[in-house]
Amino acid sequence: MSNRIQDIQGFLRNILMTMIQAGDVVLDLTAGRGRDTLFLAELVGEKGFVHAFDIQEIALQETQRLLSEYQLEDRVRLHHCDHSRLLEKVQEPVQAAMFNLGYLPGHNQDVTTHATSTISALTAVFQLLRKDGVIALTLYRGHPGGLAEAVAVEDFLSDLPRRQYSVLRGEYTNQIPNAPYWILVQKNKGDNE
Repeated sequence: MSNRIQDIQGFLRNILMTMIQAGDVVLDLTAGRGRDTLFLAELVGEKGFVHAFDIQEIALQETQRLLSEYQLEDRVRLHHCDHSRLLEKVQEPVQAAMFNLGYLPGHNQDVTTHATSTISALTAVFQLLRKDGVIALTLYRGHPGGLAEAVAVEDFLSDLPRRQYSVLRGEYTNQIPNAPYWILVQKNKGDNE
């Protein structure tokens, strides 16, 4: 894990390490190169489970290769579909979900996440999220469509009932315009589901 504040994923992982326990079920809604999936598989341990989603076969191949290298593939199910189809694939309660929005670095930048499917996936996660569960999102605004997706996701999250959810946002204030930023959402303990 990185201790540099310039590393958004490392920062979010440090937070998630305090919220995910061995035996938990968690989601990686944008498997990408598999780094978040691997991190989650290590956290949940032998009795936990990770569901990882991606629309690109190459992303799932890279994720599978990484999991095999660390011998953790038995803790993960890879789903080759849009993350908006979450409820078709997962019905059990989850402790955490990660979204790393945008496109797969080094590959076709025309294949990106979109506001409509991301908001559908978030809506599905809310149905599965346990009390005290958390969602970590990394949003990128610098590519075509990225800013529109970020604005739509943020608008959607800002309308969540504050008694049921806490939403926290962090971003660089001294970096390039439209730098990546993060949002954490926690389902508040004690409220009805």
